[in-house]
Order: sequence, then C-alpha cells, then structure tokens
Amino acid sequence: MTPRRIGALSAIALLLSTCLVPAAAQAAAPLTVTDFESDTLPPGVVAWGNDAASTPTLSIETDTSRVLKTVYDVGQWGGWSHDLSAAQDWTPYEGFAFSVKGTGSGQRIFFEIKDGGGGPGSSELFESSFTDTEAGWRRVEVKFADFVRRGDYQPGGAPTDGQLDLERMWGYSMRLPAASSGTLLWDDVQVYGTAPPRPVRLTTSAPVYPVKEKGAAQVGVAISAVPATDLTVRYATGSGTATPGSDYTPVEGTLVFPAGSPAGTTKTFTVATKADADPEAAETIPIVLSGEGVSPPADDAVVVIDAHGLPYLDARRPVRQRVADLMGRMTLAEKVGQMTQAERGALTKQDDIATYLLGSLLSGGGSAPATNTPEGWADMVDGYQLRARQTRLQIPLIYGVDAVHGHNNVVGATIFPHNAGLGATRDPALVERTGAITAEEVKATGIPWDFAPCLCVSRDDRWGRAYESFGEDPALVSRMAAIVTGLRKKGVLATAKHYVGDGGTAYGSSTTADYTIDQGVYTGDRAELEAVHLAPFAEAVRRGVGSVMPSFSSVGATKMHAHQELITGVLKGRLGFKGFVVSDWQAIDQIPGDQASDVRTSVNAGLDMIMVPYAYTAFVEALTAEVTAGRVARSRIDDAVARILTQKFELGLFERPYADRDGLPEVGSAAHRAVARTAAAASQVLLKNDDGLLPLRPSAKVYVAGSNADDLGNQMGGWTISWQGSPGPITQGTTILQGIRARAAAVTHSADASAPLEGHDVGVVVVGERPYAEGFGDVGRQGRTLDLSPADRAAVDKVCGALKCVVLVVSGRPLALGELSGVEALVASWLPGSEGAGVSDPLFGAVPYTGRLPFTWFRTAGQLPINVGDAAYDPLFPYGWGLRTDPARPRLKAVRDELARGDGGSRAAATALGVALGSRHWNADGSVREARVVLASLGVAATLLERSRSDTFAQDDAVVSVARDVAQAGGRRTDLQAQADHELAAGNLRKAVDLLTQAAR
Repeated sequence: MTPRRIGALSAIALLLSTCLVPAAAQAAAPLTVTDFESDTLPPGVVAWGNDAASTPTLSIETDTSRVLKTVYDVGQWGGWSHDLSAAQDWTPYEGFAFSVKGTGSGQRIFFEIKDGGGGPGSSELFESSFTDTEAGWRRVEVKFADFVRRGDYQPGGAPTDGQLDLERMWGYSMRLPAASSGTLLWDDVQVYGTAPPRPVRLTTSAPVYPVKEKGAAQVGVAISAVPATDLTVRYATGSGTATPGSDYTPVEGTLVFPAGSPAGTTKTFTVATKADADPEAAETIPIVLSGEGVSPPADDAVVVIDAHGLPYLDARRPVRQRVADLMGRMTLAEKVGQMTQAERGALTKQDDIATYLLGSLLSGGGSAPATNTPEGWADMVDGYQLRARQTRLQIPLIYGVDAVHGHNNVVGATIFPHNAGLGATRDPALVERTGAITAEEVKATGIPWDFAPCLCVSRDDRWGRAYESFGEDPALVSRMAAIVTGLRKKGVLATAKHYVGDGGTAYGSSTTADYTIDQGVYTGDRAELEAVHLAPFAEAVRRGVGSVMPSFSSVGATKMHAHQELITGVLKGRLGFKGFVVSDWQAIDQIPGDQASDVRTSVNAGLDMIMVPYAYTAFVEALTAEVTAGRVARSRIDDAVARILTQKFELGLFERPYADRDGLPEVGSAAHRAVARTAAAASQVLLKNDDGLLPLRPSAKVYVAGSNADDLGNQMGGWTISWQGSPGPITQGTTILQGIRARAAAVTHSADASAPLEGHDVGVVVVGERPYAEGFGDVGRQGRTLDLSPADRAAVDKVCGALKCVVLVVSGRPLALGELSGVEALVASWLPGSEGAGVSDPLFGAVPYTGRLPFTWFRTAGQLPINVGDAAYDPLFPYGWGLRTDPARPRLKAVRDELARGDGGSRAAATALGVALGSRHWNADGSVREARVVLASLGVAATLLERSRSDTFAQDDAVVSVARDVAQAGGRRTDLQAQADHELAAGNLRKAVDLLTQAAR
C-alpha cells in the first residue's frame, strides 16, 4: 500500500550527497521528508486550529506500519504541519508526494509547501489539493510546477515574489476540510523524481524606473545562477503607453554572460526619453527580456516617464483644487482601486499594485519583511511605493500598520506601555509625546498611516482587548485622545478605532469563533452609547483625526460596518468628520449576505476604504459591478475617493512618497527609550503599601520571583512583533529583573521561588498574564480566567509567607488576586513595554509612584462588569485609586509657585493654595495634619482655577491629588473617590475636590 521507505541513515546520506554530485544524479531515489517511524511525533510536527475543538489530535498508530493518525472536528480551520528545523534544497526533485488513507468522503483537502523567508513561520505558501475519493490508502503526487501561490493567506514576513523557491524549503501543511470531522492516516511524505532542466532566472535592478522627460534609465539585468555555457539575454523596449520615436528612443540588443559567471552578475543597458511641451499623465515603456535557457523576472520591468505639468501635481495649489483636478481625470477603475486595501502578503505578484490600481496596502499583525529591521521595512514599503509609480496618474499608496504601542511590529523599535498603562499615567502631555515618537519611527520606515489610537471605553475586564483601552471612563479616554495630536504633528495619519461601542459589548454575545465578548453586541441604550462610547470619538474629530475604523461589533442587530446612521449620519454628519472611514480586517464579510451585498451595504453605509485584505481582485470586481448596476451611486464613490485623496495630499505623499530615512537612526534610540521608560514609571499604580515598605532601599537584599520578572515578551503583551505577541526575548529591551538588578545591591532571582529564601530583606514577586490579542484574550475562551496561574499563586504564597514582599502585577487588566493579607505592597504594573527599568524606578524611589487606576479593580470576578458610577460599587480598589510616595506639601507648593507667575485668576488660586500651605497644617513628613483647613482651601483654589480658564490639566491634577491623599488615607467612600477622578478628567475641578472632601469625612 505504501512505497518502500528510505531509512534514516540513507536519507541523511542522500541529503549530504546533494552538495557533492550534479543535479541530474541527486534525484535517483525519493527523499523522505517525514516517515513517522518512531513511537512519538517527529520534531516540528504540530496540530493547529481556530480553536481547541478544531485542532486535530495527532498520534502515531500502526496500520501495517507506523503512520500519523489525525482525528479532527474542524469548525473554521484546522490541520497539521511539519516545520523543518533547517531549510532543505528540493531543486533536484520534480514534485511532492505523500500517502494518505481516506474514507471516501468526497471532501477536498488542501495541502501546501513552504518556501523562502526566514523560517517556517515566515515562508511563502504554495498549495495544491486532492479529493478523498477512496476508502483506503492512496498515493498523492504533485509536480512542483503545478503548485500555485496561496491567495487567501500568507504569513507575516513571507516573500511576495510569487515564485517557488525550491532552494529553501521549510516544510509543508495539511489543511483539513472546514465544518467536517473524521479520521485520516498519513505516511511517507517525500520529494520525488528528477527535476527537469531549470532555466536561469533573470532579475532586474529595479522593477520600475521612473524618469523625467529627457531623462535616461539605466536598466540592470542579473542572473540567479551560474550558467554552464555562455548565456545570451536579448533585451528590447516593448509596447506601452509611451510612443516610440516621439516619447523615447527604442532600444534592443543582447547581453552576454560567459559560462561560469557568478550568480548575481549584472549587466546594464540604457533607455533614453525625449521631451515635448505638453502636460501629460505618466507613460510606460515595458522592458522585454528573453533568451534560450532563461526565465524572465517574476514581474516585468518597466520604464516610466513621470506625469508632469498637471494641476494636481502642483504643491502650491490648495488641496481642494488638487483633489478636484485629479478626480476629474480618474476612471471608475482608478477610483475603485483607491478604495481597495490589500494585505502585503496577499499580493500574487507586486505588479498587481499597478494592475488593480490599488490605493493602499497594510501589514497585519506580524506581517513583516523577511529582514525585520527598520531598514528592511523601509526597503519593503519603498518597493511597493515604486510600483505605484507605473500607474497612469502615479497616485501614491498609503501604507498602514497597527503601531498601537510604538512601532510594535518592528524588531528594535521603541515599545511603550499599552494604552491601559498610559491611561494610568493621567498625563495627556506624556501620551501625546508617545504618539509623536511612534510617528517618527513609523514614518522613518516609509509608513504614513497608523491604525491607532484605540478610543474604546472598556467596560468589562473580561474583554480580550481591555488593554487597548485607556480606561473605563469616557472622560479619561477623551483626555488621552491627545495621542492623535502627537501622531498628526509628526505627519502620520491617525486612526480612531473602533467606532463605536466595542468596549461595551455584552458578555456571551460574540458569534465569532469561540470568542465570548470581542466582536459581540452592544445592548445598552442610545443615551449610554452617546455619553460613554461616542464621546472620545467626538474629541478625536475635534483634534483632526484623519481616519476612523468601525468596530467588528454590532449595535443592536446591526453590524457597525453596515450602520449607515452611525457612520454617515452621526460621524460624518453631526460630528463633522472630514477624513475617511476604513474597514477593519475582512470585517465586511461579517455583514449578512453574499459578497456583492457585503460590498454594497458597507460602501453605502459610509465606508470609504475596504481592508479586504486578501480577496482584492474579487472586491474590485464586485464594487465595479455594483456601481455599474447603479446599486452604489457614483456620487458615493466620488465622496469616498475625495476623502482618501485629501488625506494623501495633506500628508505630502505626492511630493514625498518614500521613507524618511534620515529618521532611521532614531528608531529605538536611547532618547526614545528614555520617554518609554518615563511612561512605564508613570504608569505604575501603587495599590497597597503597608508600613511604607515602598520605596525599597537600594542596599536591600532582594529576592525576585514570578513568571513575569524576566520575560520581555510577557511584559510587552500582545501586538508586539507578532499579532498575539509571545513570551521571551522577541525584540530589544530591558526586563523588569534587569531593571531591579540595576537598582539593587544584591538580587537573587528564582522564577518558581525554589531557591532558598533565607538571608534576604524583601521579596519582589512579578506575576500576571501571558500575551494575547483581541478575542483570544476573552475570559471563557478555552478556559481562560482572570486568576493568577497556579505557579504565580504558589510563588506569591511562598515568598510572601517568608519575607516582607511586594507583588507586581504585569497584566492588561485587573486580575483576581485572592488573599492579600501577607502582601505588604501591591503594584499594578500593566504591560509596561520594552523598558522594564521604568518599573524598577519607582520601586526603588528614583521617581515617585504617581499612577492611578484606569479601571476599577474588582474584588471577585462575579462583580463584573463593574465601573465608576455604578449604583452598587464595592471594589477592591476604586477607579482612580493610586497611593503616592512623594510628599503632598512640596507637590502643592510647586503648583502654587507656578500659578503665582500666571494671570489674575491663576494668582488668586495661588493665594488660596498659600493658605493651605500654612506650616501648622502639615506634618514634618509633608503629609496633611489639618485636613479640614487644607481641603477648604483646595476647594477655593479649584473654583478660582475653573474660572480663570488658564489652568492646565497637570495643575488641576496636582491640586486634586492632595485631596485624594487625604481621602485615600481614610479609606472610606470609594464610590465618591472614583467619581471624583471622573469629574477631574471631565474638567470639573471643584466638584472633584468636593467629592474627595466628602469621602474624607
């Protein structure tokens, strides 16, 4: 039933022989890639699925011999892969083969082979399939020439050349049929046959050569392999839109590469253009390469005579005029292309950018160039931008990326705390600065568009996206919309997402995979939607945000991507949003109906650009058909395209389409990391500090334990290098342990607390979550809870049972902490980013603890959802809670001195603070002695500051912080304390002081 297997030693010998003998002799026998002959799964063989139920069970079974058994019950997707530990060279072979024992189910089963890239997870995928027509063993053989590039998905970092690179093969995958169950047996995965003669592949030094009129293009032609004999390459200019003779001088000739020329040898020829006096669009001159024993480049090279003399190209004209002129020149195909956004990995070939006139590309989470460096990103994006130059009107691409806490897809970039931590800083100016630095790093890599910030108001800690929110209070989130200003000031298009209500979906309402709350349904009333969830978007529009992304979620029965009233009526109408609306990842597919109705409904609802992201050809065809049939009005298309083009002009893309490489040295620079360290320190929230344990003495002997003490990936969370994030040293940065070691004289680290505890002064246990993103973090999904892991709980119990201890909680949301009686100090560290030293700075008193909770910290998970303003409010720690370690009197004096230098209203407030600062009202350590007098004076100062209209939020915050110290010391009426922080964020300074005064009583 199965062919003779090659033994392990024979396979090794055969692999070694590939380096020693000619290609024709290497394929005398099949090469076994996987034979399943051991009692355990071979290394690299893994199962996967969209959820636990869809992940098949793999085992080695006996069916006349050892085989791989897969038992499956797949929902959306599932299968298994063999990822090789090192690339293999399959060039001597003709095809790929395996044996499979089916059941005659009639189902079509796809499989793929993985080539190129830096490893199995970043390789290009080429697929084929077979139909299970037989109840028994069969042999499946497919020639490499018959594999096609997978069009619906490519992994992040995969090459996009569209050519099967047999020199570097990383394994294969078997994709089991969706919505089905069964059992299949597999055996003898091999490459077989003798490769036919392979032509030498040609490449050009660039795919596109833009030149001005009366300019010249130097076209370089290179060979990919060493020719055995002299190789003659014929070149000629082909038939394009440029007119030979009047626009350029036609050329033809030959390039000879002598036998033995090294791979990469390049020879050049010149194409010269002419000039005329007429303004005109760009014109193309294709380059045709041919010859015996060669294969042409994956994409045909082309010389382009740049568009010139047209009004839309004149940067001196107003944007409105430029848009109108360009729109008047565009065809329907060009307009539809502008509304289409494809994932970079989806491109069948890079020429598709010009063929389909695409207006935008993106990198999804983890979709990176094969060389994931800032320079690698700049090269990649500039390469795509170059392809847009060959289009008639040369409209530049706008490339987008989820830089949600720094340029987080790029290895070596600065990674800031996630938004939950930034919300804890209560510092809009600092948050604006993080946006500016993110913009600088993004722009340096050629990307002008950031899918951030998330302005959701997270109302349920069970949501897997809670850490993407600045907090549970719309007033706080609106304050933190200052990040939009930071991005805009540095010339990057910001995106307010996810509009609207995604932070308020009902638990259990999601119908996506096994999510429980993400992409669910908002079931609250309209008044709550407006007051809680819409408010931050109104602030973002006021700040000039250029794009808005709707939510996957629904408002009532209507998917947000189909909600015309909220998108066109409210956002574009009442709020006056002038930018463009871009869909989320493949989100229109969730609208009920077929593809045509999804396209029609979403565009008519007000979406201007659709993140396809893979089926860009089908989307272009569908939207064109809908417009032609009159089901989508041309006026709607014109409105969408005008909005997109306006942003492209305002970003300066027509004048500066390529990466600002002068900024590359600043990506991940010391100066940028210093700001990230400051943000991490400011995000630390001191929840408990019995007997003033914190800050620790640098001379203390410190015992450090817990899963998150020395794990860079864990402390950065999801959306870091890859979509879901991952533990470990995934990029450059400093772990929390490294930060502690830099501060303390003596440190013992034992993650599981197994090292002896004796002889230490204090324990620091760093616990919390592992990375996740979106619905993968939903509580209830595959048993996920808000509890500490058993290992973390054991470390806390052991260390805190023997030493005075501090527990640092590294997480994207509040967690269930259990018994805290043995814990002297407790800190919410959130997800602090790449600069773990920022966590140790307040821990050892280099800076004070100043952060405050952006979320209510529940006592038990049964209280969820719990939020500031709830009628029944009994949290473990209220919203806005945060103990400070800097004395109140110097803090207040600094504000008084600053106000005294201001105008009349500010000076009057300074006078009121002067009364509060009377020495008899204060203890020697700077804490309040006479609370009644101090609070009364703060109330007067608050009133004067509100009237003066010259205050800053930082001054307001400092004044209220003294009243908060008094209220927190009493530990009463946490509901009033939480409400006070809301009033402060809303700008109601006197009301905040009054509430804290009431709580202090």
